[in-house]
Amino acid sequence: MTKYKTLFVSASALALSAMSLHVSASKDGKGHDYRTFSTGGEVEYGQISDSYKADLVMYLAGNQFMVMEELIQDFQKKNSDIRSVYVETIPPGQILKGQILKQGTIEGQKTSMTPDLFASVNLGHLKKLQARGMMNEHIIYTHNKLELMVAKGNPKKVSGPKDLERDDLVQSHPNPLTEGIFKFYGSKMLNDLGLYEKVTGDAKCKSCWAVPNKTWFTSRHHRETPYRIENKQADVGIVWVTEVVEGVKKGRQVEGVAIPAPYNMEHKVAYAIGVLTEGRNQDNANRYMEYLATEQAQDIYASYGFGKATKEELTIKAILASKD
Repeated sequence: MTKYKTLFVSASALALSAMSLHVSASKDGKGHDYRTFSTGGEVEYGQISDSYKADLVMYLAGNQFMVMEELIQDFQKKNSDIRSVYVETIPPGQILKGQILKQGTIEGQKTSMTPDLFASVNLGHLKKLQARGMMNEHIIYTHNKLELMVAKGNPKKVSGPKDLERDDLVQSHPNPLTEGIFKFYGSKMLNDLGLYEKVTGDAKCKSCWAVPNKTWFTSRHHRETPYRIENKQADVGIVWVTEVVEGVKKGRQVEGVAIPAPYNMEHKVAYAIGVLTEGRNQDNANRYMEYLATEQAQDIYASYGFGKATKEELTIKAILASKD
């Protein structure tokens, strides 16, 4: 009897563990990083095969995930013949290295290597595509800046980025391998403040403790850092200001602490997008590029905390090759 009781308890524990993982994944929201928008307002999640058959396929820097439903629905109202739009919003480094330059999989399913559009917070990503003959032109369509995310009420009294040297703070930051926010901007801020080694331990990893029990490197910070802060697994994290705006708007138990210029990198952060030469839907992609330059599209981005692009930035330009 004792043997069977033990087996029952073990099985129950495993079931509870699986339920816990499911709840965590649900709250983490990763399924929302792959969406298909249809005319009429329908949104489907995790339909990875749509990357091969939608009327427009876009792989975008993940930190604009909150904008996409309103933006795409407005775009489709103006372009009703584009009946399905597949949008992926994850770190652009992961997209470039793991889905465009080589065959990638998402949840065990192959994903298209030839989206119609690719966007990143690093123009260098687009230059790599240009060097391979995979993209020729681009625009800059919006801007962002860094901010610190903390728990609602700021219980640890974080006052600014210099507080990241404090030993009493557990930190959650984007990883330096695939998340452009840290690789190109957060790391520079920490270096400029003389805090990089203390905060990161010079670690190069993701989903890991960069500094044991002190600094966690995420895989997708825009999902993971708010969750870790809400669940008392972290006290502070480097995020985009737009992610704080979205969190507060959604009633999450987080708030922001401003990072002063120039450390917030506002003068450097620009989102670049271009049409891939091998994409199936060239005309639809070009129509979306034109749409991004409209007042309506710029106003939608601004309503989520993004900075508007200038008329000059919204003018299509050739991607200039990187200087060796």
